[in-house]
Amino acid sequence: MSTAPTPTYRDAIDALNSLQTNAAVLEAVRAAGSKLNPNAIPEMIDYLRRVGLEPSQLNNLNVIHVTGTKGKGSTSAFTDSILRAARPGWKTGLYTSPHLVAVRERIRINGEPLSEEEFTRYFFEVWNLLQNTKCEAATTPFMPNYFRYLTLMAFYTFNQLKVDATILEVGIGGRSDSTNIVPKPVVTGITALGYDHTRLLGEKLSQIANQKGGIYKEGVPALTVEQPEEGIFELGVCAVEQRASQFTIVDTLPSTIQLGLAGAHQRSNAGLAVQLVHMFLSIKDQSYSPMSDFNTSAAASAAWDGSEIEPLRCLPTSFLDGLKNAHWPGRCQTILDPKLEATTWFLDGAHTQESLACCLEWFVSPAVGLPVSPVSDGHPLRVLIFNCTSGRSGVDFLTAILQKIEEQLTMYGRLEKKEEFFSKAIFCSNVTYASGNFKGDLTSAAMSTTDNFNLKTQREIEAAWNKLVPTYSGTVHVLPSIEDAVEEARKTLNVSVLVTGSLHLVGGVIEVAGLADRALSPKSCQYL
Repeated sequence: MSTAPTPTYRDAIDALNSLQTNAAVLEAVRAAGSKLNPNAIPEMIDYLRRVGLEPSQLNNLNVIHVTGTKGKGSTSAFTDSILRAARPGWKTGLYTSPHLVAVRERIRINGEPLSEEEFTRYFFEVWNLLQNTKCEAATTPFMPNYFRYLTLMAFYTFNQLKVDATILEVGIGGRSDSTNIVPKPVVTGITALGYDHTRLLGEKLSQIANQKGGIYKEGVPALTVEQPEEGIFELGVCAVEQRASQFTIVDTLPSTIQLGLAGAHQRSNAGLAVQLVHMFLSIKDQSYSPMSDFNTSAAASAAWDGSEIEPLRCLPTSFLDGLKNAHWPGRCQTILDPKLEATTWFLDGAHTQESLACCLEWFVSPAVGLPVSPVSDGHPLRVLIFNCTSGRSGVDFLTAILQKIEEQLTMYGRLEKKEEFFSKAIFCSNVTYASGNFKGDLTSAAMSTTDNFNLKTQREIEAAWNKLVPTYSGTVHVLPSIEDAVEEARKTLNVSVLVTGSLHLVGGVIEVAGLADRALSPKSCQYL
């Protein structure tokens, strides 16, 4: 009697992709005026129970819960790196989204993505449990969607592996997010607020803050970075309503502290990460002393009694090491092209106006996209590869880019014009290959086949560029795939290529340009 073949990683990816919501359904939802699912949390709990877990068991994962509009992924990466440096004997779990090249990047153990074998194993364990059980509520869809499934799989995997600590990044918002079924995380934090997913979260910053503040919990420290007044007020209200043990606005780290991630905005994210780990250890590790790197009985303190924890002012060596060694690819990252010596790739998956401003603040600076000094002889030509997903405004995004370029050029006393900053502008779809196919891990059912064929979104971005830069003397290219865009960029020698607007785009460039070894490995010395 023949036995069924052992499932492969590709089988897992194909099954996962079947859970994506297609473009037609998404467009219908948008047209109807999309709202957050009021049953999101009960439905997620339903799925959790079908894989043999109760919400109360998630407390055993010792969760650090992070949300925000921009910087939540970087903050999660800093937090993971600091915690691993401070407690090297612990097993940490990290759940983030989206991924750049491989889906398994979303679920990490001790900083490393699950192997293909591990991902396949836990994927199908969860899949089979769901296939063989029924929903408690008749209104709950039989199978979770793509993001919910991966969140469920992360909870299941971390529970199976008995992690000592979990860093959990929210997908969208917070209050109704699939990650928000942990009854009592150890500490919660919110990064910079901004305007994204406004159809779901609200048009006003206070409405967005209310959704983000939904991760605050009773008896749990509630942290945030500095926010606009409207945002801070609403987060404070959320902390009171949820009966958080304290509400703390954390400081930005000074420029004297070395970070593993580029960009001035990362100092805010790093400052939040420092305080998240400090408060986590103050609560969970009785041997922790802020003044000591040694886990000794001499440093032992009493168990946390629920009182307010003072922010950490002086960073121990382990925290400094964690900040310096943090690695988060695709965010303000510089990579030398492995095929063309004089080509340098500058990668940033910024996908909001605020994050694009941070991206250009980084890129339009000396020794990055600008010569070291105004009197330097020449500089590499610059190429822009850009895309934004349907539902986001290309006009607003390009306006933010050009405005920040102008501000930076003025600040550094450069005579270049913003209109001529890029010698070539490439607007491409997020289809991976010129053949029209996707890499399995990068498949997106949310992209309309018709729009891809007609390059509707890219044509709209091109029209916006032509309107904003009517005197542009460079060349504009609208291309059907990321592979086409990479090929076009490489036609220019001695070039600096900025790739931004979408993490999906950045991940595709890493894949087709052969940058993975240099971009994804924290151990590689080939990136700058």
